[in-house]
Amino acid sequence: MMKTIKKISMDKAYGIVKKPITTEKSTNLQQFNQYSFVVSKNSNSNEIKQAIEMIFKVKVNKVNTSILRGKGKTFKGTYGFRKDIKRAIVTLNEGNTIDSSLEIK
Repeated sequence: MMKTIKKISMDKAYGIVKKPITTEKSTNLQQFNQYSFVVSKNSNSNEIKQAIEMIFKVKVNKVNTSILRGKGKTFKGTYGFRKDIKRAIVTLNEGNTIDSSLEIK
């Protein structure tokens, strides 16, 4: 049984990929052709792959995702939680790069 993958629109692609992650660890991953992004929590790996390929016009090899649970914080005496964040580490094929100066709209 073959599963069909739906094509996504450019608007949905910009809705999925929120912003790049620029930490020391993510900068070190770029030498292995891996880039990190904050993505929407209800997106899956196939949608993330299509979105990155559409926005940056590169060929994606694989996508790893993880959900970071929000930390507990006290604010003005009341205890609450920060938002959960989903991040994707995208591995590109050889010869493809994403210019770090590119901004997501």
